[in-house]
Amino acid sequence: MATLKINEPAREIDVIHQTDVLVVGSGPGGLPAALAAARAGVEVTLVERFGCFGGNLTVVGVEGMHWYRHEDTIESNGIAREFEESAKEMGAAVPESQSLSYEIDSEGFKLVADKMVENEPNIRPMLHRQFVAPIMDGNKITGIITESKAGREAILAKRVIDATGDADVVERAGAPTFMTPKENMMAASVMFHVAGVDKQKFMDGIKSDPQTYKDWGGGGEWNIETSGKEDDMFSPFLKKPFEQAIKDGMIPPHLNTIAGTWGAVHDTGELTYMNLIHMDDCDGTDPDSLTKYEIEGRRQSMLAIEALRHYTPGCEGIRLRNFGMSIGIRDTRKVDTVYNMTSHDVREQARFDDSIGIFPEFIDGYGILILPTTGRYFQIPYRNLLPKGVENLLVSGRATGGDRDSHAATRNMACCAVTGQGAGIAAAISVKTDKPLAEVNPADIQKELERQGGRHH
Repeated sequence: MATLKINEPAREIDVIHQTDVLVVGSGPGGLPAALAAARAGVEVTLVERFGCFGGNLTVVGVEGMHWYRHEDTIESNGIAREFEESAKEMGAAVPESQSLSYEIDSEGFKLVADKMVENEPNIRPMLHRQFVAPIMDGNKITGIITESKAGREAILAKRVIDATGDADVVERAGAPTFMTPKENMMAASVMFHVAGVDKQKFMDGIKSDPQTYKDWGGGGEWNIETSGKEDDMFSPFLKKPFEQAIKDGMIPPHLNTIAGTWGAVHDTGELTYMNLIHMDDCDGTDPDSLTKYEIEGRRQSMLAIEALRHYTPGCEGIRLRNFGMSIGIRDTRKVDTVYNMTSHDVREQARFDDSIGIFPEFIDGYGILILPTTGRYFQIPYRNLLPKGVENLLVSGRATGGDRDSHAATRNMACCAVTGQGAGIAAAISVKTDKPLAEVNPADIQKELERQGGRHH
């Protein structure tokens, strides 16, 4: 049956703003891009579809941005580290349970991000605006059209950074993208937090039966490849309560993917960053799929809470505190960039002359877990931020080009911040020198990154 179609009448759209650099999306790949471009001395506009900045950190509720950090980890520094330090200064972070990092409070970081944006006079924030289409002049992007309570509006820009996470701008601008088949995508998650935990009793239970990363093995989502050095390290992993709940008929047997980690237990009785729900076959670019799995994720969360209440010491009186504002998506479109990262790059400490940042050897996804405990790290080339076929456009965050293993590294929030900072600096230099993005000198990006406290070598 043919799809029914209508013709949308042509319309004039008001240009409400013009800017040097336009960043679309304010998550871990977008907020650093906006901050970096502003600090490099150009006018920046930051467009965000939700009512807060922070993306995965605030909207989804993923609080463990640096949970890979151990004594010998070599850090990227720059804005990725600044997020954590600023959150600590504002009382929005607590020590993380399995690393030498701080867990960033997802609600508190909304205020941290507000302050970071407001402290940059070169940034114009635009919340509650959904990107709907690029404005093109041949193969050059010259701005975007947004939809909001104000209707359709146009924003013009000299350079655009796609930090949507799903390569929405790149895709609609006509540049090549690719996507993992749905059946092979990383699972989607609904994050939640609980209250009413007896902290002492809970921690006594954890200490009496400490879990390690090798306990992640044993079926479905939780069969993982490590380098071996991770196997005996402590992990805040919860699986036994849900196995028992399945045996007792509380949880259906097919939901054996309910398992995962908690982030921090607070003196106030809150147990936060409950990363327990993992749902396959969710397509983060399909609103019908998102609808189905938002509802399913909340349903599974309540089953998990009931199991914790019955089988985990200290959780007898727990209740739901809150869900994340949106489902967490790990895997959708990736941009076919001038250089696409490889498994060899992230596993074997790749080095590039046009490096715009480094990231520790941290690979987490597609059944792989490698932690940076020995000082190993890889570099990310500027070419990895350049889409093919469209001018004036960069990509940052988890949509940067790469294969399966490399995406398991670069999709992590702190690495998204690295590519974001690099993209913001590159866009600013391109505007200031009036050079196409492809002709920006990587040495100039590196110099400005150093000035901003980041590391590229």
